[in-house]
Amino acid sequence: MSTTMHAEPQGAGLGQRLNWLRAGVLGANDGIVSVAAVAVGVAGATTDLGPIITASSAALVGGAISMALGEYVSVSSQRDTERALIEKEKRELAEMPEQELAELTELYREKGLSEETARKVAEELTAHDALGAHLDIELGIDPDELTSPWQAALSSAIAFTLGALLPFLAILLPPAEWRVPTTFAAVLVALALTGTISARLGGAGKRRAVTRLVVGGALALAATWALGLLLGTSVV
Repeated sequence: MSTTMHAEPQGAGLGQRLNWLRAGVLGANDGIVSVAAVAVGVAGATTDLGPIITASSAALVGGAISMALGEYVSVSSQRDTERALIEKEKRELAEMPEQELAELTELYREKGLSEETARKVAEELTAHDALGAHLDIELGIDPDELTSPWQAALSSAIAFTLGALLPFLAILLPPAEWRVPTTFAAVLVALALTGTISARLGGAGKRRAVTRLVVGGALALAATWALGLLLGTSVV
């Protein structure tokens, strides 16, 4: 019995870590595609390395900040909502404990327990940790594991930056005639890799996930490169 109870938090922690890893993969994917699209678009307009570096750097820094800010705002809103629900549950437990006990009993009965067993479980959990019991079964909230907005923002920014460094280096290091082909190849390989990781994390089919990312990334790069060629020719 004690082994089973000890294993449950580990499972919950594993699920949370997988969610963070999945978010990191998606953030890296955003960095790869967005910075590569900017770099290839400018490279289509000019072979001068200065504008390419400037635009790619701006896309990297701006994208990382945007990702971090978006994640911070999103997680902060979620955290505020969770805190408000926790305070509401505290008030209800203080003001109407009997009704809350009856509610907890009913929730466990709906999960398949008999009336007698559900009542006993509800009473024992209430005696041990009434707030934790209600938050768990009613809202799926663990008050000790609320997500940190700062941690989410930092993780998102780092993932985006690491992903963006690949196309940045791929466009920067090769000779002029190899910049775009090298970037295309590096980005498509990276997208195939992130698609494979995403599929494994989500338990989905690898081929479909990889195809979506690779085709989407290729279309984005082709579109921005064509736009760069068009604008470069028009300016000249």
